[in-house]
Amino acid sequence: MKTIIAPSLLAADFGNLERDCKMINSSSADWFHIDVMDGVFVPNISFGMPVLKSIAEHAKKPLDVHLMIVNPERYIESFAALGSSILTVHYEASTHLHRTLQSIKTKDMKAGVALNPHTAVDLLEPIINEIDLVCLMSVNPGFGGQSFIESTYEKVERLSNIIKKAGASTLIEIDGGVTNKNARQLIECGADVLVAGSYVFSSENQLEAISGLKEMK
Repeated sequence: MKTIIAPSLLAADFGNLERDCKMINSSSADWFHIDVMDGVFVPNISFGMPVLKSIAEHAKKPLDVHLMIVNPERYIESFAALGSSILTVHYEASTHLHRTLQSIKTKDMKAGVALNPHTAVDLLEPIINEIDLVCLMSVNPGFGGQSFIESTYEKVERLSNIIKKAGASTLIEIDGGVTNKNARQLIECGADVLVAGSYVFSSENQLEAISGLKEMK
């Protein structure tokens, strides 16, 4: 399977969001990655449902929605109604994680779990077969443009082994500091999905930046 590329709209030009959505549509990217932040779970506020609705009107590819919010279970139905294909909640924000994953799936969305850099992947072992995607944060969540945390490689390998041992089909997504400098090693360690924000949107040729990641082996 070719690596899935999901440009993060957190790094897009909010004054030209329609233009940037059309760029992703015309690129070799696979998904739109959308970070929803509440200023409580993470020290930043990004965009909420009205902006997501606008993105959905222009996007022609699946919406990979990453909730960096407290009590994410309250909004499952709302994000399903807005057209989310994948809905990811944080392990650290979900008291009843298994129930939340089941609720997401009942709304015909793929269920994802995100882990902060300090959270061990072993914690997901008991429910790995219930998870469609694990999003490993390779920076501290809340802001774009941060430096990649090198210990992520080891976490990817460990998680990949857990998935294989369980016979699960869970995808491994990497979010934060992804560039053409570390993409190959992440893929070699077992990453399936690469989220790239600043690297893509600060590139002189955004389409080439995306295709470069897409063709990485």
